[in-house]
Amino acid sequence: MKSILITIVSLIAGIHFSQAQPVHPSDESRKIQIAILFDTSGSMEGLIEQAKSTIWKIVNMASKMSDKGKAPQLEIALYDYGNDEIKTPNWIRKRTELIADLDSISGQLFSLRTNGGSEYCAAVIESSINDLKWSANPDDLRLIYIAGNEPFNQGPIDYKKILKIAATKDIIVNTIYCGPYDQGVKEFWYDGALQTQGSYFNINSNEEIKHIDTPYDKEIITANDSLNKTYIGYGKTGVYRASKQAEEDQNASSKGYAVMSERAEAKSKSNYKNANWDLVDGIEQGNINLDSMRVEDLPAELKGKSKEEQTKYIENKKADRTKYQNKIGELSKKREEYIAEERKKISESDAKKDLGSAIIESLVATAQKTGFTVE
Repeated sequence: MKSILITIVSLIAGIHFSQAQPVHPSDESRKIQIAILFDTSGSMEGLIEQAKSTIWKIVNMASKMSDKGKAPQLEIALYDYGNDEIKTPNWIRKRTELIADLDSISGQLFSLRTNGGSEYCAAVIESSINDLKWSANPDDLRLIYIAGNEPFNQGPIDYKKILKIAATKDIIVNTIYCGPYDQGVKEFWYDGALQTQGSYFNINSNEEIKHIDTPYDKEIITANDSLNKTYIGYGKTGVYRASKQAEEDQNASSKGYAVMSERAEAKSKSNYKNANWDLVDGIEQGNINLDSMRVEDLPAELKGKSKEEQTKYIENKKADRTKYQNKIGELSKKREEYIAEERKKISESDAKKDLGSAIIESLVATAQKTGFTVE
């Protein structure tokens, strides 16, 4: 009887141990998962504008991180809350899952609209914890950023209970209060960040971000136009997704040369992949095999060509892509050096924190604590 009990206990322990193991092999890149929760009540128009102007800067910072020489896999999720147009309990809307599709993230971000409503921070945090597919690998980095300007303890849910659950899942919740620092402390945003050892920031969400234009922006944007010509849309969504790529370029351009340059830089990095619609990425990542593709899924420019001609065409596009990505990368380094010199001329009192700089500051600090290095 005793030996049977020992066996049962061993089996249970074995099951528990296997469930706790990382979900991807140790030789794969670590993940950085970021859920951003936006208050889209009527007073938050400035916050959304800041987000549109800084999303690519955030992506680029993540791309500059590495662990054991490997860049992390970046996944982002978007929520909005506190908006009467959201017809769900507690006025919460999940815009995306945790995804690596950066064009879809940008599209959802640019579709955000503000409207009056009740902002329940704990409720949207609870939703993001429960509904998103967070990694089970203890080596991965799981972050939530919530931004808003109403008391953190509003609503029917106790924020301390929810954040305790977040802590048990190793999800770090960072809070960004849109208003004076001391007011955010009084309204429990500071305490909210403490619950998971996250960071607390305050920003002026109505402050327009002042970008630094550089002599390299136009050349970067020209190289980006050439880069776009290396994408080969396949399948039912290929043409549509290529048009969406161009649309997100236009969205970034609407915010000025600096934002478009930052998007182009992001498109030159490893985190910008489109294997589900682009033939070059699809073949490289093993999502599609040219030999087994149906004729109807081939892009128009490859139909009627021999396999050798098709392969040569794709190889040429891949070579062109590498060339333009490298060019954008080189120009982006020069651009960063120029911006660094210009920033030396700005006094510390004039360098005001915004949504993007708050997220980047805590992202870098947290990543370094967990073993990532930053260029």
